[in-house]
Amino acid sequence: METRGVPPTPEQARSALADTERVRASATALSATPWPNWFFVTLTLYLAALPIAYGGSLAETGWLLPRLAWMGVLLAITAAFVALFAVAARSWRERTGVALRTDVLPKRVTRPLTVGLPVLLMGAAFAFRATGWAVWLVAASLIGAAASVGFHLAFVRLHRKARETA
Repeated sequence: METRGVPPTPEQARSALADTERVRASATALSATPWPNWFFVTLTLYLAALPIAYGGSLAETGWLLPRLAWMGVLLAITAAFVALFAVAARSWRERTGVALRTDVLPKRVTRPLTVGLPVLLMGAAFAFRATGWAVWLVAASLIGAAASVGFHLAFVRLHRKARETA
């Protein structure tokens, strides 16, 4: 809206504010959009496999596979995950105009999970090495997968709420 130094009329100002609010609501809805389903599945599988592969690489003896094989598995799944994350981020950004984001979720959930999940996933491998009980790895795998599903469902709910208010 071009005013050339003339203040806008009240109607023009209200219209501009309404347009701004629609853009803000649209951006919020897009930001809260859940990740693509194929990436959600990839993330869940990665979080489930990571403690087992890491635990196998830390095992004192060859647990199920030789230690070198576990290191190869660990490196392969991490490389595959990073590559798929890059593909998901790029295609999602091109499709929606926003990056894959977790910062739209409540901080009271994301902060403890940001610290707790890596400690749990890696700590289970050390607990397995110390005790020899594979239950540590299985429990960490299940908790990691549950956290991934929980985040995805939170994104879906947040997206629905943002679309309803938009």
